[in-house]
Amino acid sequence: MGEIFAGILTCLFLLYQSLKSNEKSSGCWIASSENPPKREYELFCLYYTPIWIGIFAFIVVAQVYESMAEVEYMVVCGGLCIPLFLYPHFCSESKTVPLAERYSFKANVWLAIYSFIGNYWYTHYFYSVLKASYTFPSWRLNDVPICLYFATFFYFSTYHVFSNMAIRKVVTSFQEGWARWFFLAALILAMSYFTAFAETLTISSFPYYDFEDRNMAYTVGSAFYGIYFIVSFPMFYRIYEKKEAGQGFTLGQVIIDSLGAGMLILILLDIVRLYLGIPLTIGVSGQ
Repeated sequence: MGEIFAGILTCLFLLYQSLKSNEKSSGCWIASSENPPKREYELFCLYYTPIWIGIFAFIVVAQVYESMAEVEYMVVCGGLCIPLFLYPHFCSESKTVPLAERYSFKANVWLAIYSFIGNYWYTHYFYSVLKASYTFPSWRLNDVPICLYFATFFYFSTYHVFSNMAIRKVVTSFQEGWARWFFLAALILAMSYFTAFAETLTISSFPYYDFEDRNMAYTVGSAFYGIYFIVSFPMFYRIYEKKEAGQGFTLGQVIIDSLGAGMLILILLDIVRLYLGIPLTIGVSGQ
């Protein structure tokens, strides 16, 4: 893994040397104050992230999961989604903008669809390609623990706010051109791999999510999982990023956008599976 990350960092460093600073802007991480709906949503997610991570960390470190059954898993994962579900009803836009037109609501819808597709379909690629399995007690939908449909939602809310910040920093700090395009593409690839690896590593302390070959899960599996984010990071960033961009993202268009991202990821996962020559089996238990 050290060699992989060293290679990634070296590539980013070399591409960084060709960038030209934007003299008109010093760059920004959080959405501009001229775009308050997106700025407030990102700040809310950043404040909420340590809370859900802290709760998960306590459950794993204290081994609370040993006394958890189906109901407890649903309560924890579903409960941790509630603040994100409720936020659109209490954000500043709630006073003047209809619910279906609020950025935070559209962001939730985009991520909810994406999370559902990821669990309902993509998980079976992990079952087939990486021989992954979930063995904790759970109610299931399409042989995937239902609690994970909820957990993925708040995971992805955090991931995509951080990816928004990184992409925005590059876009606002450097002049447009091929150099920035290549650096941004490399950065998205790097963030995708790192995000996938970090999640795989941190969840390794949870004994009821297992792989046939854990080393393969860290290396090949991280690249496989990273395919999700190669597509979703830049697509989610586009929503309401420019001041006038909100006019081009109705709720219907956000739904179509998320479904399109989901389909593209599914195709890419299947291309990798076909290249590896591994049959896809759906319906056989991932337990």
